[in-house]
Amino acid sequence: MAALHTTAPPASGQASRTIPIRRKRSVRQRLRHDWPLLLLTLPALLQLAVFFYWPSSWNIIAFMDYDPNRAFWENPFVGFAWFERLFLSPYFVPALLNTLKYAFAQLMFVFPLSIALALLMHSVVSTKIRSIFQSVVYLPYFFSWVLVVTVFVQMLGSDGLFSNLLLGVGGDRLTFTSDPETFTLLAWMQWSWKDAGWGMIIFLAALASINPSLYEAAAVDGASRWRRLWHITLPGIRPVIILLLILQIGGILSVGFEQYQLQRDAIGYQTTEVLDTFVYYRSVIGTAGASFGTAAGLFKGVIGLILVLVANNVAHRLGEQGIYQKS
Repeated sequence: MAALHTTAPPASGQASRTIPIRRKRSVRQRLRHDWPLLLLTLPALLQLAVFFYWPSSWNIIAFMDYDPNRAFWENPFVGFAWFERLFLSPYFVPALLNTLKYAFAQLMFVFPLSIALALLMHSVVSTKIRSIFQSVVYLPYFFSWVLVVTVFVQMLGSDGLFSNLLLGVGGDRLTFTSDPETFTLLAWMQWSWKDAGWGMIIFLAALASINPSLYEAAAVDGASRWRRLWHITLPGIRPVIILLLILQIGGILSVGFEQYQLQRDAIGYQTTEVLDTFVYYRSVIGTAGASFGTAAGLFKGVIGLILVLVANNVAHRLGEQGIYQKS
C-alpha cells in the first residue's frame, strides 16, 4: 500500500504551476507577431480585390442603361428592365434548357466516372502502372478546348480517321461530329476525356487519407473486397463527394463557352446554344450591350448561390458537413 501512496498525483498547487496560462494578446501584439504571415497573404488578397471584388461591384450596371461613352454617374437607372428583356427573349428559354441538359449530363455521368477512376487507380498495386495510368488520364485536363475538339474531329469527323477506315471497307462516312442528335453523347465523351482526370486526382487524395489499418482489420474479420469498398472506402471519401457535388450543383448554369462555340457551325446553334454563348452573341457581338450581359451574369450568380445554399442545407439535414459547418 505504501507503494501506492508514492505514485499518487501531485497536489493541486503543484499541478497548477506546470500548466501554462495563455494570455489573450491584443490586436497590436498579434500584428507585430504575425506580420510575416500577413505579408505572404497580401498578393492573394490583391488578386481577389482586383479580379473578383472590384469587378463584382460593377454588377450595378445590370440596373442601369449603361453606355461606356458616358460618365458612370450619367447612366440612368432602369430597375429590372434588362432582366425583363432577358426573360422575354425568344432565345433565352432554349439556351437555358440546353444548359440544364448538358449540366445534368455532366453531373450524372462525368462526376461518377471520376470516382470510378479513382477507385480503380486506388486498387492497382503496382506503383509504375499507377503512375502511367494517372499521367495518361490526367494529361488531357491541361489541353485547351480547341485541341480537344480538334482531336475528336480528326478521329470521328466525316474526314477523320475512322471515316476513312470505314470508306476503305465499303462503309459510309461518319456524321458523329455534325449530327445534332448525337451531340450530347459527343459532348459527354469530350467532358470525360478532358475533365474526369482532374476529379480523379481529388478523390485519390481523399482515398489516401483513409487509415490502412481499417482495411487490414476488415480483411482479418473476413470482409470481402466489395464490403470493404462499401463500408470503408465510400464512407471515407463521402465528405469530399458531398463537397464537390454541392459546388457542381452551384455551377450548374456555367457549363462553359469554348466547347459549344467551337462546334456551333458544325452542329447548329439550336443544339449548342447555352447561356454563355447566348450572352456572347446578344451582348458582345449583338446590340444588347453590357447591361444585358451583366444582368444575365447576375442571374446565373444568384441562381448558383441559391442552389449552393439549398444543397448545403440538405447535406446538413443528412448529417454531412457540406461546404461549411452549421453554426
